[in-house]
Amino acid sequence: MTVRVMVVDDQAMVRAGFAALLDSQPDIEVVGQAANGQEAVELATTALPDVVLMDVRMPVLDGIEATKALLAPGRPSPLPRIVVLTTFDVDDYVLEALRAGASGFLLKDALPDELVEAVRVVARGDALLAPSVTRRLIERFAGRPAGRTAVGSDLDVLTEREREVLREVAQGRTNSEIAGVLFIAEQTVKSHVSRLLTKLGLRDRAQLVVMAYESGLVVAGD
Repeated sequence: MTVRVMVVDDQAMVRAGFAALLDSQPDIEVVGQAANGQEAVELATTALPDVVLMDVRMPVLDGIEATKALLAPGRPSPLPRIVVLTTFDVDDYVLEALRAGASGFLLKDALPDELVEAVRVVARGDALLAPSVTRRLIERFAGRPAGRTAVGSDLDVLTEREREVLREVAQGRTNSEIAGVLFIAEQTVKSHVSRLLTKLGLRDRAQLVVMAYESGLVVAGD
């Protein structure tokens, strides 16, 4: 199946470079380019991308607001998967984009192969959130004033085992690593993660990480 991609960046040369690279792949088709978030929201209605590469800082409408708009209730289904493009490892913009529903982020200086693989990863429905990225997110949480300290009522629907799995996801562990820590089969971990997403109404592991810390289930430094 061909993955339909839209590239959103206010720098024309960056857009053109990303588009040329992705269009050269046999399983990827660039169906649109936009110079700001507003153009992206409008173009997505007709281009119907599977994946959107979204710059964060843009004029007219930034990447965060555009992400919210593209994933808002009432938008045509299926909703696109969004990868945030940034020049920084982790900043408040990236964290806000993850909260808004982005499936992960990619540094603009990533290698060409990493960009192509990122598109394929999120197109499969996986989150683009490596353990190293998760650790930097944790550090960002640790540097903030304490928020909610008690586990939120949103997590009351979870079983104890599901909470254990969520804690491990929040540490940036893969399914196979979680299976080793909890002494269960990897397929069982996959099932638990799937149920976590369904019960909590979240899209992917990136949002699970944010939920785990913001609910107080996991505290930075644990």
